[in-house]
Amino acid sequence: MRREYSKKTMKSLLSSLLGFALVIVVFSGCTKDFTKTNTDANSLSSVGPNDYPYMFSYALMSPMLSPDNFEIGEGTIASVYSQFFSQAAHSFPTDRYVVVQPWMPACWNPVYINAAPQLKTIMNNTDVNSAENALANIWWVWMFHRVTDYFGPVPYFDAASGQSSVAYTPQDSIYYDFFPRLAAAVEVLKNHTNEKPFGSFDLVYGKKTYPVVSWIKFANSLRLRLALRISKVDKDRARTEAEAAVAAGVMTDLEDDAYMPHNKINYNEFNGLAVTAGWDDVRMSSAMASILKGYGDPRLSVYWQPAVATGEYTGARNGMFTSEKIIDENSRLFTSNLGTKWTYWDTNVNDWKTNYDVPQSVIVAAESYFLKAEGALNGWNMGGTAKDFYEAGIRLSMRQWGITDQNAINDYIASNATPIALNDYFNSPAVNDYPIAFSASAEMQRKQIAQQKWLALFPDGMEGWAEVRRTGFPELYHIIHSENPDITENQFIRRMPFLSSEAQTNGAAVSKAVELLGGPDKVTTPLWWDKN
Repeated sequence: MRREYSKKTMKSLLSSLLGFALVIVVFSGCTKDFTKTNTDANSLSSVGPNDYPYMFSYALMSPMLSPDNFEIGEGTIASVYSQFFSQAAHSFPTDRYVVVQPWMPACWNPVYINAAPQLKTIMNNTDVNSAENALANIWWVWMFHRVTDYFGPVPYFDAASGQSSVAYTPQDSIYYDFFPRLAAAVEVLKNHTNEKPFGSFDLVYGKKTYPVVSWIKFANSLRLRLALRISKVDKDRARTEAEAAVAAGVMTDLEDDAYMPHNKINYNEFNGLAVTAGWDDVRMSSAMASILKGYGDPRLSVYWQPAVATGEYTGARNGMFTSEKIIDENSRLFTSNLGTKWTYWDTNVNDWKTNYDVPQSVIVAAESYFLKAEGALNGWNMGGTAKDFYEAGIRLSMRQWGITDQNAINDYIASNATPIALNDYFNSPAVNDYPIAFSASAEMQRKQIAQQKWLALFPDGMEGWAEVRRTGFPELYHIIHSENPDITENQFIRRMPFLSSEAQTNGAAVSKAVELLGGPDKVTTPLWWDKN
């Protein structure tokens, strides 16, 4: 009843926020065919410097705000596989590891059709020493690291090139381009700290007095994230990049956090108009319930709200058949929806209502502390100890979500509480046994850092899923049923397969991409950096 929005209508709504008349005219020919829409940036001869702010803003919005991207690509796939969410929608099978090929463009088209041509136009037509060029490069990395971590090899160097056959780039080559690209952008931005590139069209930091300073920290924090991502496949390079990122200055406080604004048009994927919470697509996962309730975590009542039918915080397991989802204790009214920050139950109409103005996090400073904690545990020079960074990350995450009672935070950090068993339909045991108080065991410390980072990353399901694959932690529940013959319910899903539409229109390149993948084009084939 609330899904009757065509892609054309939603794109129009998104665009109207900033009056993207030019961008819509330029890209009015964009359709679902990547080979047709992988537009040659140099062919956009009608645009010029006055248009670049609009184009940058559109590039920021597209990967973040696409309705398909966040209802499907993140909300019902990555956020479910990270086990931030349990999938409540009866007709959606992705929590049972079913690959719905018509959904696969959800994390592809917003990047390749909408954003990459905009950024490449800016990068190709601005001075390489300009702040505008640097910001375009930073967002290029942010955008593509999510795509490559979803699929593996993807079109990268040839993206938005206008070629009839678009080559896929090996994932290691993509990552090894990320690092110098970010480092170069930061060096450029150091000479422009008093400027406001793109003005108010910088939707992330444009309202700040010195947005460039914030973008420098953003780029360094992203570099640190990517360094840890490759730490099991290239330890030396990972250490070099991580230490350089920290030395250059990463995010340290809430004022550094990066958010994308939202309202009734420029919407958040977790509110009722956009997708998941108000449309009843998701609920709190059992993993979340076991950890947050076991810890007595004060973020529980912010992330989630009590079930409508019982007034209790209750999670649900992923991988249930529809026949199991409709059993009362597993059903929507008996399990916890996202917190009132995003949606609330209106007893007058017995339905969910939406809070439209919740900004969406892009990267937050708390993550950098946990990354530094892991780096310190690896023996890298992070400027402090793993324990200090671990505890600082917890404190900052609490502040981010409005938890200000210092006594409660201190008690939490000192607690030996562990996740609990759930008195649920499946008699689920505790999801794992990690205490909060920093352990004397290096093995447990690694698990604790990963689990607290997982909690702090919420609700960024793309990053949550990537980190669970990379670290192997936190240990999560197996799904109840798998309906994918390539993977059992006791295995953890490693990637998404290539688009069938790409195989039809760019077949030779896709065949080569499978070779680059190093295994079959299946959900069980690990990515280059995934050594678990």
